[in-house]
Amino acid sequence: MKGTKFYDEAAYKFYRDKAINSYPISSLDIYAHHYGTLCKNLQDVKLLGDIAKSRKWQMDVPFRSEIMDKDYVVVVTDTKLNIVYASQNIYLMNGYRPEEIIGLQPKMFQGAETCETTKKEVSQAIKNREGFEATLINYRKDGSTYKCWIKGSPVFDRDGKVVNFIAFEREVA
Repeated sequence: MKGTKFYDEAAYKFYRDKAINSYPISSLDIYAHHYGTLCKNLQDVKLLGDIAKSRKWQMDVPFRSEIMDKDYVVVVTDTKLNIVYASQNIYLMNGYRPEEIIGLQPKMFQGAETCETTKKEVSQAIKNREGFEATLINYRKDGSTYKCWIKGSPVFDRDGKVVNFIAFEREVA
């Protein structure tokens, strides 16, 4: 089954260093929600790796640890800041499904309570092709606000040309 491929991979990575000779297929370790999340996260890791490879990114991004271990939301834009990819877990943070925001710009999450100074600092870093780290007040699909920590950076191809921007995000208290 294609759907169990991701679970098998995750289960192998988790249990390979343990003194267990079989996977707990019939145990209570498997929950449908957890399994679905795991599959989506592994799918994101693969698709982001495919984007990096096809765009010939200079840097190796540890997508697996960023998504699986740190539970970051990953957003990739083109050079005009149009979203080309968002990880599935963005829905848990702000209520938008990735397919709803593809082609739009990240400023769609901003509103009246978003700090103008921080927005300008982020904008300037992007114009200068520099990395940045900031916390912004963003807006969910339902209009409620949340604090969003963002670590963004330009992505260069092997020829040194900026081809994308990438942001790692998470909701903070």
